[in-house]
Amino acid sequence: MKKWLVAVAALVVVGAGVFFFVVPSVVDARMNPTLQPGPYSASAQATALHKSLFVADLHDDALLWNRDLLQRYNRGHADLPRLLEGPQALQVFATVTKSPKGLNYERNGSDTDSITMLVMAQRWPQRTWGSLLERALYQGEKLHAAARDSGGRLTVVKSRKDMEDFVAQWHKDPQRLAALLATEGLHPLEGKLENVDKLYDAGFRMTGLTHFFDNEVGGSAHGLEKGGLTPFGRQVVQRLQEKGVLIDLAHASKPVIDDVLAMTKKPVLVSHTGVVGTCPGPRNLTDAHLQRIAATGGVVGIGYWDGAVCQPDVPNIVRAIRYAVDKVGVDHVALGSDFDGATSTPFDVTGLVLVTQGLLEAGFTEPQIRAIMGGNVQRLLLAQLPPV
Repeated sequence: MKKWLVAVAALVVVGAGVFFFVVPSVVDARMNPTLQPGPYSASAQATALHKSLFVADLHDDALLWNRDLLQRYNRGHADLPRLLEGPQALQVFATVTKSPKGLNYERNGSDTDSITMLVMAQRWPQRTWGSLLERALYQGEKLHAAARDSGGRLTVVKSRKDMEDFVAQWHKDPQRLAALLATEGLHPLEGKLENVDKLYDAGFRMTGLTHFFDNEVGGSAHGLEKGGLTPFGRQVVQRLQEKGVLIDLAHASKPVIDDVLAMTKKPVLVSHTGVVGTCPGPRNLTDAHLQRIAATGGVVGIGYWDGAVCQPDVPNIVRAIRYAVDKVGVDHVALGSDFDGATSTPFDVTGLVLVTQGLLEAGFTEPQIRAIMGGNVQRLLLAQLPPV
């Protein structure tokens, strides 16, 4: 009997070790593959141009996974060493807090969650196990801690002054990265308007309204009802704009997009998306929405994964960019990779030179490429972030 108990105890210990120390890395690697691993090469012209660009990307979910941003990994799509190798100048890091089981693009309820198990397996603090707000705050803490330990190579920007200072330093030494903190949906508000202030105080400066399910703010493109803004959602949008937080319409239902566009007094953006004109899909933007978002002064980030461009490769990414530029002008188009978002992408962040080369081959001029690859995002942040 004693030997049996010892054996059971040993199995429990081994099982716990696998759950906490092996499973998260395996899940990460399986869910965030790179279809064409590096190293990547491009023409001399593209390589020289790319090294001179202020490259900005509007969406990465790396904070969800059990990785140290400051360390280089052979899984996933981005970390600071690879971002600097890219080279990339600015990355928006989104916080993922809830994801329905059986996730799909068409119809998801809000009554299940697959993130809770991942949170526990990755040994996040117990306060995050049952609170979506705490999950968002904890991921923000991870980003701020990485910045503190980066030796000045990673800077979290929260204001116009932060952004101005970073750009000035970047021109002197491009081996540095600005990070902007964002949410993947506003279910972390947990239905309380005062939690907008808690997120703001924690450094969040961009907020998606919904993710894969309808929430207290409004409908998702993938939800059950797919409705517009709720009365609470209208209060939230107003508060966000008063505080200078950028509103991200990625994953939003069409009625939510319409409602926000009808009430906004500031530019809005879509951090990671595709366009219906090249890849039909429930969350990709119609021509009308492209034009109305551009009319606010906002930008649209074109993604790299199959849901955004149908076939995840450079020609289709460039095709979507060309379509959007033709519809709304070059000043309103940007990059929105969805790196590390449980997506398969054609390259990791070290392969961004392939996009630069693809744009050159498609006939874009150097000023146009500078705008698309990051200049438009830089301009938007310098104009719309809180002054200090």
